[in-house]
Order: sequence, then C-alpha cells, then structure tokens
Amino acid sequence: MFRAVADVLRQIGGAVATVVTLPFRALARLFGGASSTARGHRA
Repeated sequence: MFRAVADVLRQIGGAVATVVTLPFRALARLFGGASSTARGHRA
C-alpha cells in the first residue's frame, strides 16, 4: 500500500520536475545561442 503511494508520488514528482525544468532549458538554449551568434563564433 505505502509502496504504491510512494511510486505514484515519485512519478508525479518526476513529471513536475520535467515540466519545471523544460522552460528553463529552452531559455538557456535560446540565450546561449543568441549570445554565441552575437559574439560571431560558435561555441
């Protein structure tokens, strides 16, 4: 019983972490690409 609840909570936590980190990852890629092209050379 407790193991099933823990598994569900773990899955929910993983999904929340993915949803939370995705926009930051996209922003980092955006700003990273913009800064590298602004400098005139690729990283």
